[in-house]
Amino acid sequence: MEARFSRSVLEALAALAHSAPAREVCGLLTGRGDAVTGHIAAANVAADPATRFEIDPATLLAALKAERGGGETVVGCYHSHPSDDPAPSERDAADAAPDGKLWLIIGRTKVGLWRAVADGGRFGRFEPVAWSVMTPSGLRDGPAFSKRPGEPHIRSLDA
Repeated sequence: MEARFSRSVLEALAALAHSAPAREVCGLLTGRGDAVTGHIAAANVAADPATRFEIDPATLLAALKAERGGGETVVGCYHSHPSDDPAPSERDAADAAPDGKLWLIIGRTKVGLWRAVADGGRFGRFEPVAWSVMTPSGLRDGPAFSKRPGEPHIRSLDA
């Protein structure tokens, strides 16, 4: 199944990542099913935020509490890779639970989408996920998030 992302969410997350190029920014993706319509920024509380991320537990707990109260569902997480590689690292794989959640990874020029699963093809934990960009008028891919040939899970950030 193809995931769908709100264009405004992607633009906001790209801006967050570009505002802190020397460290990994992170947070939660919200929506319904495989439609990502929101995000919650979180502090990166990792010991070395230049090379890894850890979502602030207070942010995660607040989001899960809101979800139980009828709010948006937490459908995954996002973080940036200052190296520009939008693929999960071995450290990401070691830290990820095989819960089926989406992982959006934002590089300087590319964005990749993955799902955390048991026995995934990437470090035994992740599978690539094809995705589309939603606009208020429906699904549409634009130049700012153009598909990369042969890689439906990776998109370019160039306009």
